[in-house]
Amino acid sequence: MARTAAALHILVKHQDKAYEILEQLEKGGNFQKLAKSHSICPSGKKDGGNLGEFRKGAMVPAFDKVCFNAEILTPHLVKTKHGWHIVKILYRT
Repeated sequence: MARTAAALHILVKHQDKAYEILEQLEKGGNFQKLAKSHSICPSGKKDGGNLGEFRKGAMVPAFDKVCFNAEILTPHLVKTKHGWHIVKILYRT
């Protein structure tokens, strides 16, 4: 079982905006460019949404569950207390 993961994410306040970005990604949009222009998380502006590598349990539960169980390299939508995240898991170790 994986103990660490690395991911990119885009955080927005509203579900409609999250679905709009997800649709752009499905049409071939660049994840990091979309993060820089839409994410309300500082990681979006600074690193194109790159969260780096983190340990299991370091993120809020819903986010953590996706990062350690969902398909790698496919954008996933996650709702947390912070808002709506589009998450792209890069790898697990």
